[in-house]
Amino acid sequence: MRFYPLLIVILLAGLAIMSFNPVYQGTESENTFVNKGLSDFKMKLERLKSDAYRFSEDRITIEDLRQSLSSTRNSFKEVEFYVAYHYPEFTKTHLNAAPLFHIEAAGTSSYTLPPEGLQVLDELIFSEEAADEKEQIKTITDFLYNSYSAFYLSSVKNGLSQGNNKTLPLRIELIRIYSLGVTGFDTPGSLNTSEEAKHAFLGMQKYISDDPYFKNYNTQTAHQIMAGAVAYLSEHTDFETFDRIGFYKKYIQPLYEELGKWDGRPDDLKEFSGWNVNNKNLFSSDFLDPYFYTLLESSEDHPALRNLGKSIFYDQQLSSNEKMSCATCHLPENAFTDLKTKSPGNVEGKTVLRNSPSLYNAVFAKRFFYDLRAFYLEQQAEHVIYNQEEFNTSYESIIQKLNTKPEYKKAFRTAFKDGKISKENFSKALSSYVASLYSFDSDFDRFMRNEKEISDDAKKGFNLFMGKANCATCHFAPHFSGLVPPFFNENESEVLGVTTKPVTQLPVQLDGDMGRGNSPVKKEKSWIYDYSFKTVTVRNIALTKPYFHNGAFSTLEEVLDFYNEGGGEGLGLKMKNQTLSPDKLNLTQTEIQQIIAFLNTLTDVSKAK
Repeated sequence: MRFYPLLIVILLAGLAIMSFNPVYQGTESENTFVNKGLSDFKMKLERLKSDAYRFSEDRITIEDLRQSLSSTRNSFKEVEFYVAYHYPEFTKTHLNAAPLFHIEAAGTSSYTLPPEGLQVLDELIFSEEAADEKEQIKTITDFLYNSYSAFYLSSVKNGLSQGNNKTLPLRIELIRIYSLGVTGFDTPGSLNTSEEAKHAFLGMQKYISDDPYFKNYNTQTAHQIMAGAVAYLSEHTDFETFDRIGFYKKYIQPLYEELGKWDGRPDDLKEFSGWNVNNKNLFSSDFLDPYFYTLLESSEDHPALRNLGKSIFYDQQLSSNEKMSCATCHLPENAFTDLKTKSPGNVEGKTVLRNSPSLYNAVFAKRFFYDLRAFYLEQQAEHVIYNQEEFNTSYESIIQKLNTKPEYKKAFRTAFKDGKISKENFSKALSSYVASLYSFDSDFDRFMRNEKEISDDAKKGFNLFMGKANCATCHFAPHFSGLVPPFFNENESEVLGVTTKPVTQLPVQLDGDMGRGNSPVKKEKSWIYDYSFKTVTVRNIALTKPYFHNGAFSTLEEVLDFYNEGGGEGLGLKMKNQTLSPDKLNLTQTEIQQIIAFLNTLTDVSKAK
């Protein structure tokens, strides 16, 4: 548990308050419902602010303050589906931000800002140190109240933003409940996951009941599912024993699919989110749109292009020494990794800086490499091409080589209308192949789609992964990576304090790789990214050892032992900004084996080409 001084950056509050320009005003009934919810949240915030001051003066107990915060958060949850959908950046940054430092861009530079909002207060007020943090509680509550007041006044004056599709906010909220709510991500201190999810359902119920738009649809099934969910959440309130499998299958997925039948209006999220609005199950292969994450358009992709990309992927002659291909470090038989501690370079006996990650599902990312230095898939390949330790070449040299080969000339003519062997066409072909290496047909996916069974240990392991073990607060469901839900349009990196050896091998020492702290992305230079690394997917993790960026951990047992101890800081190492909680997880050896049983069900190489 950690708390951060706001320092003088609070003075930047004026820069942080965004301007709110509505698209157009919603219907009268819609605005009545939402405005009533916004007004209720404002009143609860006013009470929370007053209670924070009263607590600082010892006029109320910590239990009173916690109840006040819970009431405020529950009020927010009832309108979250609307506010977080139409004002995502404001909500994410100012209302309900994760309790971590973040950067805010300003031209070519950026500010490093402390966390603010409801999650920060949840972690702080529900901690054992709350009595010693009275001034901090007041400051954060004041800041939250002032930020929201500006938003509220603007909404009253200008009206609320309104998109084209009314059911998308509801479906997005279901993703949020499952990936951020019941995992404890949203409530890091209180773990009031069931209570808050219940209020989210209650808000959606009221919205559907009150807006005449939904009279055009048969809402009976949806109301029955939501009523069942509210009853279930009222009864099942213990965080550690909550059945996230049953909850998904009985309530989240059926309602998610039912709501998807209602609205055929345009997709508001096409340019903003990687989520496929036509998807019916979070654990099916069409949940995310791979073309959102590449420069390649879906209309441009076809089998001939993919086959050309495959040829390029395996061609060693394209590197400067004609001994390296993409497959040198990404072998299909090893889930497109090389099983080495660190991947080999182009000089025999030398390696590159880090371990090679799997290419399965790698397309689903907005940033690439462990240090997030590449912003799209095509740029990732470019870094490898020009890297002196890898291909050590250039596009010009590669294109010259391709132009000498009749088979490539024919393949490019088949794949492209213009038939040109160019940098752009080369990149599209390679992207087409890499983007095809995805699938959601593991045993676990099929289990969640009711197509097969898995072991009881794997089921228990999933619930531990999503709950007590805190895995899913970084490896977000359903992709189980750091691609952040519910819009899946940004990647997280984490400071874990990764060690040079497994924790049982003394002495315990911090790995010296600074990760994102040494990234060439200058506008993101900040101390908060020292030792920070991209959170990669754990899909196919049984096939992709050794683990972490340095390949220092050979088994999943060693990895889980590291997390069980609270990472580097939990092991006693000095860390400036470890984002992983240093608190011990207290997982038993049986629980560790159950988590591994679940992880083994995520193996799926069905899309190997």
